Amino acid sequence: MSGGAMSGGAMGGDRAATGADHDGGPAPSTPEQRLAELGLELPAPFPPAAAYVSVRVHGGIAYVAGHGPMRDGKAVYTGKLGSDVDIETGRLSARLTALNILASLKAELGDLRRVTGFLKLLVLVNATPDFTGPHLVADGASDLIHALYGPSSRHARSAIGVAALPLGIATEIEAVVTVS
Repeated sequence: MSGGAMSGGAMGGDRAATGADHDGGPAPSTPEQRLAELGLELPAPFPPAAAYVSVRVHGGIAYVAGHGPMRDGKAVYTGKLGSDVDIETGRLSARLTALNILASLKAELGDLRRVTGFLKLLVLVNATPDFTGPHLVADGASDLIHALYGPSSRHARSAIGVAALPLGIATEIEAVVTVS
């Protein structure tokens, strides 16, 4: 839930995303290569469930609509944190939700290297009223973003427990991302 003040404009920076500071060593890996190194892959983009678009780019900012933990057209993680879903499963749900966000960004932008920073995540967690760990669940998404884009991808974040989410999904995340 923390993010530090960063100088120099877009968080994540062009150098981290494009390797502009290449020092003659091995070529920096792309976000998709880092995904493969982690044993992960992007799911097929899930189409919007109502009257909206998944990603809207304006003025170098991509506004990413709420995404869920979808794979092969189905919700993978459903249920409520604090009842029938534990924190580790919630973290996995948040990670898969972040992968869905990345899949939509790739579909919109053509290349994940065009993502230059993550400004803000809003993480909604389907939870019982007494569940106090939405921030721990949200780390599943934040940790993936940091693994793919490095420490300069730290972002502002809100993590909120809610009474219900569409399709009974365990997590929903929207993002504000800088793009080139």
